Amino acid sequence: MSSSSATHANALPLSSIGSILASMFCFAVVDALAKTVALRYPANEVTFFRMLFGLVPAVAMCCAGRLSLTERLANIDLRGQTARALMLLGASGLFFAGLPYVPLGEAVALAYSETLIVILLAPLILRERLTRQAVAAALVGFFGVLLVVRPGGGQSSWLGPTLLLLSAVFGALSIVQIKRIRSTDDSETTVLFFTMVGTVVTGCTLMVNWRTPSVRALVIMAILGVFATAGQLLMTVAFRQADAGRLAPYNYTSIVWAAVFGYLIWHETMQPLSFLGIALIVGSAIAVAVRRKDTEGPLA
Repeated sequence: MSSSSATHANALPLSSIGSILASMFCFAVVDALAKTVALRYPANEVTFFRMLFGLVPAVAMCCAGRLSLTERLANIDLRGQTARALMLLGASGLFFAGLPYVPLGEAVALAYSETLIVILLAPLILRERLTRQAVAAALVGFFGVLLVVRPGGGQSSWLGPTLLLLSAVFGALSIVQIKRIRSTDDSETTVLFFTMVGTVVTGCTLMVNWRTPSVRALVIMAILGVFATAGQLLMTVAFRQADAGRLAPYNYTSIVWAAVFGYLIWHETMQPLSFLGIALIVGSAIAVAVRRKDTEGPLA
């Protein structure tokens, strides 16, 4: 194969780049909408409506596939999917709970530290080999987390950063769990099952913590649910066309959008140390993703 042919073969499809960028924009819109309602309503309620309104596009997505809805649910890896759904649900609820206390851009950056936590969890749970490069990248990333949180005066309250870092831990657990789910469960089934479990579980918590939402809040949470599912769909499309390692740099554009939304809506600004911390988190996470891609090779 000539060098020009090899370069062409290794080039990312523009459609996959477009899909991942659109996906990140959708997730940033979700985060901004979530913060809008999280300032007034309990996190479990926000999570419930995000799941409830996300059911419609999730069901539609599954019905449009080659398998019927009944076939998908009848053959699902129930144990693996349930564990993953509960972990991801914990990540979502904790993230919404932490949003009111931290500028949006910083909150999203802290949530992305889940990639670094995966480095530590994978050897313990999946028995993967821990390399020196991965440890070094994780240490750099966690130093970035400290710069964002700024212990000793950067944050007026530890509650927000603590909730967001716990969200990242649960997110990392859900990522690790994905590798333990039966390979016959496709992305559409996984998204649908997570949305169903999330709706049921958070629905059961409403009797404990409930505030009747206004019509405006319901509309916002409905849009939130639709954008969340759309983001998951677009990400699925992108990952089908190119492997996650090559798309990693584009994943973090959601932090940029979050910072823009935070400034425009709440006039939030970030300190120079926060920018440096975010750069370290993003850079180390991208290094891990690229290193993993080079080690594992292309995805089938």
